[in-house]
Amino acid sequence: MEKEKVIAIVNALKELYPDGICSLQYEKDYELLFSVRLSAQCTDERVNMVTPALFARFPTLESFAQADVDEVGEYIHSCGFFRAKSKDMVLCAQMLLSEYGGKVPDTMEDLLRLPGVGRKTANLILGDVHNTPGVVVADTHCIRISGRLGLTDDIDDYEDQILGRTKETETMPAHATGRQAL
Repeated sequence: MEKEKVIAIVNALKELYPDGICSLQYEKDYELLFSVRLSAQCTDERVNMVTPALFARFPTLESFAQADVDEVGEYIHSCGFFRAKSKDMVLCAQMLLSEYGGKVPDTMEDLLRLPGVGRKTANLILGDVHNTPGVVVADTHCIRISGRLGLTDDIDDYEDQILGRTKETETMPAHATGRQAL
């Protein structure tokens, strides 16, 4: 794809999404991590409805680590897959405390070790929490749109393709390539 076309696409996306902010509401880095886990097969709007009561009941990482998985599940039931998600969140809190000193890791490798964390979540945390440049946060909608725009042609290699075609343009937020929390 021609460099000029890529620059035009990036500029159009910046105009449509000038702030490129994550639509999930959170105050602490681990709250974003847990909110992203809840957003799997669920809308960000629903997650934002559920998390205030969840985070009020479990206000610290330590309280999450000591939480009863079934009780967490009661708070997040409407997000779907609540059994797996509640188990992941409690185990993740325990691991953050025992292996990372209560801090959300700042490398892809360490993030991927956490229960329930995949590349999309890891990239979002790297970009939004740690301000790591050059991360691509993409869900199926972003991947599909990137293909239609000609930014990608291989679904298995979309991260490298998007980075390769946009790296010469001005740096943009990792999540400014479509939906707010891609």
